[in-house]
Amino acid sequence: MRGNSLATEKETLKAEIERRRTFAIISHPDAGKTTLTEKLLLYGGAIHMAGSVKARKAAKHAVSDWMEIEKQRGISVTSSVMQFNYAGHCINILDTPGHQDFSEDTYRTLMAADSAVMLIDGAKGVEEQTIKLFQVCKMRGIPIFTFINKMDRASKDPFELMQELEDVLGIKSFPMNWPIGTDGDFKGVYNRKLKQIELFTGNKSHGQSIIQSTKASVEDPVFKDLLEEPYYSKLVEDIELLDIAGDEFDHKEVLKGQLTPIFFGSAMTNFGVEPFLREFLKLSPCPGSQEFEEGIVEPDNDDFSGFVFKIQANLNPNHRDRIAFIRICSGVFKRGMEVIHSRTGKPVKLTQPQQFLAQEREIIDTAYPGDIVGLFDPGIFRIGDTLSTKGNLTFKGIPSFPSEHFARVAAKDTMKRKQFLKGMKQLSEEGAIQIFQESDIGIEEFIIGAVGVLQFDVLEYRLKNEYNVDLKLNVLNYRFARWITEINCRPEELNLTSTTKLVVDKFDNYVLLFENEWSIQWALDRNDGLVLRDIY
Repeated sequence: MRGNSLATEKETLKAEIERRRTFAIISHPDAGKTTLTEKLLLYGGAIHMAGSVKARKAAKHAVSDWMEIEKQRGISVTSSVMQFNYAGHCINILDTPGHQDFSEDTYRTLMAADSAVMLIDGAKGVEEQTIKLFQVCKMRGIPIFTFINKMDRASKDPFELMQELEDVLGIKSFPMNWPIGTDGDFKGVYNRKLKQIELFTGNKSHGQSIIQSTKASVEDPVFKDLLEEPYYSKLVEDIELLDIAGDEFDHKEVLKGQLTPIFFGSAMTNFGVEPFLREFLKLSPCPGSQEFEEGIVEPDNDDFSGFVFKIQANLNPNHRDRIAFIRICSGVFKRGMEVIHSRTGKPVKLTQPQQFLAQEREIIDTAYPGDIVGLFDPGIFRIGDTLSTKGNLTFKGIPSFPSEHFARVAAKDTMKRKQFLKGMKQLSEEGAIQIFQESDIGIEEFIIGAVGVLQFDVLEYRLKNEYNVDLKLNVLNYRFARWITEINCRPEELNLTSTTKLVVDKFDNYVLLFENEWSIQWALDRNDGLVLRDIY
């Protein structure tokens, strides 16, 4: 009987893996990411009414924008995790900040995703933040699906947008549908796979009605009667050009991250969102194998394993709580199970595991590979930590992305030194900022580094609201942090420019802060044996 039970458990595990999709949405600010996220949640029944991004003054805040500073600014500052079910699939969305100033936390969130949805504003094309996030996805080799948004407004020529993807991002593309009419005169899209026209009807019928071809061809008279000139002739011409000169669809190339399927639509009016979701679920991968230092681990491995990719403090303002977000890699997670914390070698009991829908959270009993689980963290976890039932696994590692902005910080009131130190420690362990110290200055003052300058505002706000500490912050001119990995002298004896500063990070590693690339080269040229790294 025990053998039958184990076989059933294995079958259940495989079935749960097959139905899961864990993906991140990446975009530049104002491309419509929050709107798309909410429409996906709406179709999945996770929410009953999409929050209006336009109605923030009326206190209708988007579900995924939950922190107070996010409500005030109408942006996503933290990376949220949302789970819902749709058409037999269990979907985990990793929501990344959409504001121009984002943090290292944004990059790390992508390490927990199996695929990415790249959202592009049809009028603006590929933008700066999209490029940065795309590069992380490309580094991981995960599939990327493109949703070109706001097609109901004036937009670039679709062929021009395709060319941008190839020229700027270096990725080939295959349009799954094709827009009919542009420049504010949007008629709908032609579905190349189903050979049907999906008409744009404004806000009626969720923004869309479907006209199917009887001949399964764009030349079908049904379409000709339906579309006025010049829209019909332009559609026939465009589809013919795509069929002859466009890239061929190859699902294997999609899974390698070398070909991106393109979907045109309008998230605000719901147009194209559900057809995109259905096709995305067919084409995107379920949770796959993960690379550990000890080798490859398959998701259906009997032994549980997972890694910490995010730490968030004070999700509940009434308690000084801290949550470690775990991406499950293999096996079955069960509430109350005991695992080994690989870095320390100590056993940890996983009580009160939680799943999230923005600020709403619920205790769960079971979770599977691809799922994201929040664990109460008494201060023992770090980004990249591995938890497993075997205890001999170490996740290959989450890269540390270099800071680009630096500032000197101290508490305005020296009597609040204890709260200041506690807040700085906790917030730095979340990974939103990096902390550095000068050897000749005590712990009353730090130099902080961040990927995006908005993190300075977030730091000031959270120290004030969560620790009652007013911050004294002075922005510095440094632009690069480089870790010293090899050296032939004492760090203090290095030959450096007058503007270069020697500091240590929170793990007591020596770091050099530079104002420009010229200063980096100066240091390398004048110090034999000096080796620097931009990540540690």
